[in-house]
Amino acid sequence: MKKDLLSLLDLGKEDFETLFTRAIQLKERYSKGIFDKILAGKTLGLIFDKKSTRTRVAFETAMIQLGGHPIYMSTQDTQISRNEPARDTARVLSRYIDCLAMRTFDHLLVQEFADNSSIPVINALTDSFHPCQILSDIMTIIEHKGGYKDMKVAWVGDGNNVANSWINAASVLGFELILACPDDYSINPDIIEKADVKEGGNIAFTNDPIDAVKNADVVYTDVWASMGDEDELARRIASFNGFQVNRQLLSFAKEDVLVLHCLPAHKGEEISEEVLEDKNAAFWDQAENKRHMHKAILESLILNNYSQF
Repeated sequence: MKKDLLSLLDLGKEDFETLFTRAIQLKERYSKGIFDKILAGKTLGLIFDKKSTRTRVAFETAMIQLGGHPIYMSTQDTQISRNEPARDTARVLSRYIDCLAMRTFDHLLVQEFADNSSIPVINALTDSFHPCQILSDIMTIIEHKGGYKDMKVAWVGDGNNVANSWINAASVLGFELILACPDDYSINPDIIEKADVKEGGNIAFTNDPIDAVKNADVVYTDVWASMGDEDELARRIASFNGFQVNRQLLSFAKEDVLVLHCLPAHKGEEISEEVLEDKNAAFWDQAENKRHMHKAILESLILNNYSQF
């Protein structure tokens, strides 16, 4: 029976652990020149409505390095652009490929593809969630901090799709997460409800960045205006005053704080240039780890090597 990865609530704790362990193992094997061709003869379809550098290249190289073949499809180059129903495209693609990764706006579109596909469907980003990103980010935390269980993670910025996926991850894994967002750009209450966030639990919300980063092990930020919100940038810059991750803000975190950003970054807006260009920055490890985490995800879903999700 096929499984999909549409949000991190599709995973149990054991699934997270399995993916972390396997992604780190695959990364180590690749660094030693060991190439696992476990997906030879398999094909990954990529339907992207949104522009991408890291996610697209990470999925394509992950599939190639596992011996499979990626096929990139811009929506404008398919019959979807001519109003073919999503369910019809999903049923046809299920006869051609072994897995589908989608990067689009409306999360319901990815859900519709999953509901009508006989192959695994992966959410490579929607306006609601970015699950694969957070999996690779926690992998990065494990590499740099030795684990995530006793970590305090602080989110500083927009209540966007990446923040939503952090909430889902914390709700399953139980680490401490505090999110600082301006009042006008806070987390959607539906996300909080579906993640079953309890008042006084391991997930908290504030509009004060300093309060969020106090004694934090990890500080995470993202652009203030996500794709599709660029016309709001001027208004958002005003609303996000004081939310920049810079040396001053990080002085309230732990001395060895790990700063993360899913990129691309707007230097001088959500993050200062000196923080982004720090010699000990982990942003580039984050980006690299997407490839190896995508390998683990693809192997699990295509070969049915999953535990319970």
